[in-house]
Amino acid sequence: MINKKDSNQQRLMRHRRVRGKISGTAGRPRLNVFRSARHIYAQVIDDIKGVTLCSASTMDAEVKKALKKDMKKAEMAGVVGEAIGKRAKNAGIEEVIFDRGGYLYTGRVAALADGARKAGLKF
Repeated sequence: MINKKDSNQQRLMRHRRVRGKISGTAGRPRLNVFRSARHIYAQVIDDIKGVTLCSASTMDAEVKKALKKDMKKAEMAGVVGEAIGKRAKNAGIEEVIFDRGGYLYTGRVAALADGARKAGLKF
């Protein structure tokens, strides 16, 4: 039998490898993305202090109001990206390091990044 790891284990290995190379600071925190089958989550993290500065997801009440029933998941991710961008700007954050969490930069992850850029974040 072929001993192959499942796709989530492979993603976690990619994520650990990337996290060894990037780290968020107070001046330039890390924008982390996690996506599940239904939802997408984004956090702006200061790794030196170990605190989350702001977050947004499709589960937030404020974001849920902006979502429509017939929206596709990529469109929902764009709304979450705009929300995290606005919240980061309100917290005084202009520039972040994008951490795609081991996912490919396509689809929902790219839509979230585009939404955050649209809201004014630089990365």
